[in-house]
Amino acid sequence: MRPALVLLAAAVALASPLAAAAQDADRPVLTVYTYESFTPDWGPGPRIEAAFEAVCGCDLRFVGLDDGVAILTRLKLEGDGTQADVALGLTAELVPELKATGLFAPSGVDLSALTVPGGFSDDMFVPFDYSYLAFVYDAESVANPPTSLAELVSGDPDQKIAIQDARTSTPGLGLLLWMKAVFGDEAEERWAELSRRILTVTPGWSEAYGLFTKGEVPIVLSYTTSPAYHEMEEGTDRYRAAAFSEGHYLQVELAGMLRTSRHPELARRFLAFMLTPEFQRVIPTGNWSLPAAPTGEPLPEAFGHLVQPSRPLEIPAAEVEAHRAEWTAEWLRGLGR
Repeated sequence: MRPALVLLAAAVALASPLAAAAQDADRPVLTVYTYESFTPDWGPGPRIEAAFEAVCGCDLRFVGLDDGVAILTRLKLEGDGTQADVALGLTAELVPELKATGLFAPSGVDLSALTVPGGFSDDMFVPFDYSYLAFVYDAESVANPPTSLAELVSGDPDQKIAIQDARTSTPGLGLLLWMKAVFGDEAEERWAELSRRILTVTPGWSEAYGLFTKGEVPIVLSYTTSPAYHEMEEGTDRYRAAAFSEGHYLQVELAGMLRTSRHPELARRFLAFMLTPEFQRVIPTGNWSLPAAPTGEPLPEAFGHLVQPSRPLEIPAAEVEAHRAEWTAEWLRGLGR
């Protein structure tokens, strides 16, 4: 190659990444706070990022935090100075508390396509998936799984369980509400009874489920949909959800736009995008949950093998807001913390 052509080629090679960098610098960045299991390569985040960036002309960036309740805590601490445009991974029972912060803005999203059990209507928050809480057990270690929450509470204290912290974790908060829905005024006493079985209380879902899959605990608080992952990805039915006669607590996951978003129209586009088939198709085998809106295709066969709760349990969000601190204090006393 002639010297002049070498110099030209070198200049082109140097200019290409600079041009790409300049182009990237012109793209608005949409920052989404979410929970840590949403963001890894095996989670839904990368596929959703690619799908949205293909239509938005933006750079979608997920920031993984401990868990859903931790997202709310982080936003309260940051206030109007938060860098988040969207918070994804909050739950329906937190809506009144979320609104009380004054941090969120109306979504402008049409929710008529939702398929969430019992329906959902709100001007600020958009559901993106749902599931039911369940205690998932290792069938190679647990021959007789509990058939009710009462049976779990009074079961063999030598057969340990892992749960999540109600102050930082959405499934942990869900269990707090599940216990209250089933046991009412006896919840604190039942927490004390259950404490004999608890090996550990983790900050979030990932830590607890990691202990379970490593064989360090035979039963873990998770979701009815969790066994689908093991069936589809590992080809095993070893890990199963115990069906409880009193019912299972329904958890609906939401996202909302921050009032201080630097890109409000883009944030609203993302919230609307969550209800499209392109987003919802990722949910079953990305987040291992049930889609909140039509996907345009049937669920994988493994989802037909899951526990189907005969009785969905919920406590109205306004009641949760009024009593969450009180019920959390009961939980702490019951666990001796």
